[in-house]
Amino acid sequence: MKDYQKKKLSELSEKKDAVVSGPFGSNLKVSDYKTEGIPILRLQNIGKGYFIEKNIKYISEEKAEELKYHSFIVGDIALAKLGIPIGKTCIIPEHFKSGIITADIVRIRPDTKNVDYKYLEFYLNTDLSVAQLTGNISGATRPRVNLSSVRDIEIPIPPLPEQKRIVAILDKAFATIAKAKANAEQNLNNAKELFESYLQGVFENKGSDWVDKKLEELSDKKKSIVSGPFGSNLKVADYRESGVPMIRLQNIGKGVFIEKNIKYLDTEKAEELKSHSFRTGDIVLAKLGIPIGKTCIIPEHFGSGIIVADIVRIRPNKNNISYKFLEYFLNTKLSVSQLSKNISGATRPRVNLSDVRNIIVPVPPLPEQRKIVLELDALQEETKKLEVIYQQKIDNLEDLKKAALQKAFNGELPEKEIAL
Repeated sequence: MKDYQKKKLSELSEKKDAVVSGPFGSNLKVSDYKTEGIPILRLQNIGKGYFIEKNIKYISEEKAEELKYHSFIVGDIALAKLGIPIGKTCIIPEHFKSGIITADIVRIRPDTKNVDYKYLEFYLNTDLSVAQLTGNISGATRPRVNLSSVRDIEIPIPPLPEQKRIVAILDKAFATIAKAKANAEQNLNNAKELFESYLQGVFENKGSDWVDKKLEELSDKKKSIVSGPFGSNLKVADYRESGVPMIRLQNIGKGVFIEKNIKYLDTEKAEELKSHSFRTGDIVLAKLGIPIGKTCIIPEHFGSGIIVADIVRIRPNKNNISYKFLEYFLNTKLSVSQLSKNISGATRPRVNLSDVRNIIVPVPPLPEQRKIVLELDALQEETKKLEVIYQQKIDNLEDLKKAALQKAFNGELPEKEIAL
């Protein structure tokens, strides 16, 4: 690294406006957005090393002229100083033309005689760069850094020919890694789709002795299917760090209970809401969110507690149906499609309790249900093993990218290419 010089990002150009951030929110509001005109660059358009051309918004020429200090042009570098991960960076593609950056974006325009833009983009997306920003983060829920922290990022700068050599090697290595990663991701999707396809087929090819029943008909008790209390009856102010556990939407996965960020109630509040209770082994279904109707069984070790709004607790008669069989069915497209017909709400799709109670369930004799569950459990176990293998391959490829970048900016790249 003898030819490398450490320079701050602000030192890569003699111009003061080489590194600028977007206007204050009060200077560019959602009410200024148009469906055509001058494009604006928002946080959701910045990927880690790639530009995301989706949901582009525009402003009028007059507004753009007012905000011209915060402009970008084709080929500029854009960095996100808000969000997780902090500091995502990409080069603005040639076809995107010029426009205005919004708040919490930094536009970077160093001198091309000193810096290869692609080299800089590579570095700004490394852990080495991000680590410099994370020490200056403010905000717990929406972590951000200020413009001066971005300007102070220190970058190892070799001579321009060496930068271009590094870029050429990394481009080639990353193309190979991307291809391998795409194959692994496709294999991962294939493994998941194989199980989903088999699961769907089980219920589409039902036998002549199967009977269609409404979900509410699988129990004789009225309170076998209940939803959580109204929001006014259970508020965030009631949450405790210990006591009687609650199940929230984020705890329900598709066939899996997610035991994370559990909140609690005191015993008095739980007693007040006991009609919305659950116990070990109950089935819970999410009647809000995407995908609608995610369902899982509450594991044995979790005990009892209270469900919150937009969750349905299901407790049918075990003499009528296997709970695991029912969980499998409620996670199929056949079940979800029944709920989808009754969705309300555009931004937060939800269904009501009666829609859940009226789900038609194909029910075979109990011995056949148990046999089907054993077959599905075995296939799911094999599928999970494949998923672990392919996910590990994807993780290894990401680690390989990080290692290649680490070598590049430590001056350790080989003369020609990286061995993959």
